[in-house]
Formats: sequence, C-alpha cells, structure tokens
Amino acid sequence: MRAEVLKGHVDLLLLAVLADEPAHGYRIVELLRERSNDVLDLAEGTVYPALYRLERQGVVTSSWSTVEGRRRRVYRLTRRGVRELAERRRAWEDFTGAVRAVLS
Repeated sequence: MRAEVLKGHVDLLLLAVLADEPAHGYRIVELLRERSNDVLDLAEGTVYPALYRLERQGVVTSSWSTVEGRRRRVYRLTRRGVRELAERRRAWEDFTGAVRAVLS
C-alpha cells in the first residue's frame, strides 16, 4: 500500500492491534500484515517512532519482558488509549462513510 494513503492512519492501526493483545514491535508488524492479508506491510522504522509518540501521549505504555532469552519491549493500551481508539474509530467510520457516499 502506498505510504501516502497510510499517512495519518498509522496510529489508529497500532492502537487497534494493541486493543486485542499487548505486543512487541515486530509482533505488531506481523499482526498488521496478517490481518490485512499482506496489504499493510509497515517497516519497523515507521512503527517504532509511532509507538514512542503514542507512549509520550499516554495512550500506550510499555515494559520490558524476556522471552526465550531475548529482551523485548511490550506495548499495551492504557485506559486513555482505549478511549482514544474509540474516538479514532468513530472518526474513521465518519470519514469512510463520507468517501463511500462521494464515490457511489
């Protein structure tokens, strides 16, 4: 998918993935790819800065864990993140509904 199409929607996608389960960065990339049938193949260089930004905003929190001897930073939604995701989903539905109306 072209990068300009995703611009402005990466945060929503990350929040949606984290709503289902806490995950480390590479797992988030995998989940986005799997759920989108390989359409969304975001680079880690896109995902990690967005995760750091979301953490600074207080909608995501992270902690270190060790799995099979490897340290990983695991991200999860905060309560504020759950509310933010709900608001962004509503805005997305409004937007896509309007675009659908124009295109039909």
